[in-house]
Amino acid sequence: MDYKFYGSDSKSVAPINPKYKAIKDQRHLYDLLSQIWCEYTCTPRLRNEWSTSNKTCGACTITCLLVQDIFGGEIYGVYVDGNVHCFSKVGDVIFDLTSEQFGDMKLNYSLDYPQERDALLSVTHKKERYLYLVNKLDELLNI
Repeated sequence: MDYKFYGSDSKSVAPINPKYKAIKDQRHLYDLLSQIWCEYTCTPRLRNEWSTSNKTCGACTITCLLVQDIFGGEIYGVYVDGNVHCFSKVGDVIFDLTSEQFGDMKLNYSLDYPQERDALLSVTHKKERYLYLVNKLDELLNI
């Protein structure tokens, strides 16, 4: 498959969470999430921009939280049009499963803005959307 997300050509990362041992790497997770991302996984302020051709729209934070559950690592942010867009760093591998929402725009993935998991989950709609994503992935994997 020809992946278009940032870091898709980087080395594979393996799950550290035994619950998700069936997931091979970040590309496999992308394949699975492509079946789950929907209008509900999009942040409320961007839902009018979500479409089946832009499935990753507004799903950066909840996707990064799930990446952290599966692979460990850290969540970082980059500013895009005055808003923080989240991406993942696992070991020395940086990837952004939701970067396709920006089309050809090149984002600066410098590691200047670490994001705190607890702070991200303190936002009610983010926590609800994250739990939805986790539950749908667990259903898909029959966990």
